[in-house]
Amino acid sequence: PALQRIPAAMQVAFARYSERFGTPAENLCVLFVVQEGESNTVDQRMLEFGLWNNHGIPVIRKSLTKLATDLVVDETTGALSVDGKEVAVVYFRAGYAPTDYPDGYDGIEWEARARLEKSRAAKAPSLGYHLAGTKKVQQELARPGVLERFFPSADEADAVSNMRSAFAGLYSLGEDATTEDLAAVHEALNGGEGSYVLKPQREGGGYNFYGDNLASKLKENTSQDADGKVKLGEQLGEYILMQRLFPPQQRAVLLRNGKVEGSGESVSELGCYGTLVVSPEGDVAHNEYAGFLLRTKFSNVDEGGVASGFATLSSPFLC
Repeated sequence: PALQRIPAAMQVAFARYSERFGTPAENLCVLFVVQEGESNTVDQRMLEFGLWNNHGIPVIRKSLTKLATDLVVDETTGALSVDGKEVAVVYFRAGYAPTDYPDGYDGIEWEARARLEKSRAAKAPSLGYHLAGTKKVQQELARPGVLERFFPSADEADAVSNMRSAFAGLYSLGEDATTEDLAAVHEALNGGEGSYVLKPQREGGGYNFYGDNLASKLKENTSQDADGKVKLGEQLGEYILMQRLFPPQQRAVLLRNGKVEGSGESVSELGCYGTLVVSPEGDVAHNEYAGFLLRTKFSNVDEGGVASGFATLSSPFLC
């Protein structure tokens, strides 16, 4: 249901924007922020068609580079306009990787992103949710006592325990590294590299370090004294170290572009979509399950991105 439920959630945000600010729906649009030369367009277009066919909502697609010159923000009201249409919802399909900001922190892409965030348009995801998807924030959320900040009541203790039971080990490699973090690095440096993955703040597959490559990367950027105490190099601050997961395996035949890619032992990763529309005051207006994505790859393949060619789309009925 993802291709129906995600546009439906955007329509909720769109309608609430129109009602709140008194802007007629025919003057509004949804803005898709996409990458320059985007090749991964199929699901984006299906969402766009769903918005138009089922809800009569037009979509404008722009990269951050184009938005630097094409967007207009009313400094008094915060209204955001592009190509003559006021934007009710900004849907980010770009802005998640450093390559989306090629001119650096002072560049036009960062400026465009800042103007989008300062506008009154609804954002999908919001800036907070965007940051929550980064490896570093996930690592910080896994630290002892952090979940309790968000669930402080005594009657929420069981919920916190259940959430924490699903966490993998996540370890900082920055200036905030603790004794526990350094112990994990020490293990990875001394024969335990197979139990960990070294991850940068990137998505999409192809950027992680495993096994011997992980050990080499750590050795190049750490030092150990005679007592085995580890000192981290500055470059490692952009990574986290994660406990490696070993999901159950099953025999599978994988297809790509309509052709058999091969057969053998495989592993799968299931991700579930949810849609959430929340007012600036924190009131939940919409909260629904919105489908799933299942990716399957051969068990001897480390990376897992579909668009990057490491995995294939699958179905729970095949597992």
